[in-house]
Amino acid sequence: MYRREPPVSMRAWPAALYNNLCVLSVPAPRLTQFALVHGPNVQLLSAASDGLPLFQRQLHAKEGAGLSFPLVTQAYWCVLPFRVLLVLTSQRGIQMYESDGSVMVYWHALDSGDAPPAQALFARGIAASGHYICVGTWSGRVLVFDVPAKGPNIVLSEELDEHRVPITDIAAEPAQGQDCVADMVTADDSGLLCVWKSGPEFKLLTRISGFGTPCPSVRLWQGTVAAGYGDGQIRIFEASSGALHVQINAHARGICALDLAPEAGKLLSGAEDSFVHIWKLSRNPDSGCIEVEHCHAECVTDTQVCGARFCDPRGSSFAVTGYDLAEILRYSCV
Repeated sequence: MYRREPPVSMRAWPAALYNNLCVLSVPAPRLTQFALVHGPNVQLLSAASDGLPLFQRQLHAKEGAGLSFPLVTQAYWCVLPFRVLLVLTSQRGIQMYESDGSVMVYWHALDSGDAPPAQALFARGIAASGHYICVGTWSGRVLVFDVPAKGPNIVLSEELDEHRVPITDIAAEPAQGQDCVADMVTADDSGLLCVWKSGPEFKLLTRISGFGTPCPSVRLWQGTVAAGYGDGQIRIFEASSGALHVQINAHARGICALDLAPEAGKLLSGAEDSFVHIWKLSRNPDSGCIEVEHCHAECVTDTQVCGARFCDPRGSSFAVTGYDLAEILRYSCV
């Protein structure tokens, strides 16, 4: 069971974008950092365990002298082996900052290519896999950036071209040095999932066909893919084969956020029906199949949920954001 804790007040409210909350836990001073998108700005906050905001600032995504402020589509902290970078995606490109947003270390402009005049350009979907940062685009391409241990010498090393419609989300988890183990999954507006093995050359392991509805959020945990869809369903797949383990009619409306607590196997889902659910995933030792147990439900009354994240790897606390709500709601285990 979870109980509601004092919320974290903000100066602005989040935009109505799915996956519009990122959480970075800082164990040493026991701080939790939050990032969320509001128009052309990213709101950065640090809060103590009692919910009091200790630091709050707005990061403007202005790109070049004289240019207007483009709309930001996502903000995400990428935890790499030797550094942490804050990555922003927008209508014009991709920006990478030091973790506190103080210094921009890299800027990549989107290439319109052969896009028709009416096509909107944007980047969306961010994940870190090893020392690579992967970012999705409007065209379905996934850009792979090779990030050094320090400095700004970031290189676009590869483009993955398996999707034909815009990328919605990307998730990754450490492969722990095993061969042919899936450690990244990409999702798109058609619901197609592509499972990858990262490395100097990314290898496509399997394609999981869509179900005629977008997949706004996806997560990867111990060789399984958890995908949330626009019809409110959650589906759990075997990453290596694409086999369907579980299908859950989780929400009455489209899912806008999924998150996983890797140390506990807890799955968090938030949707446009104003509900947030906690699920427990486990693998049956006899059959090897994934089993799901419902643990908790929370109704965020009169709020369109747009972001939900665990605040620690054990899943003992989580945070929720909603459109037109100028505070981050926090919950912790009783």
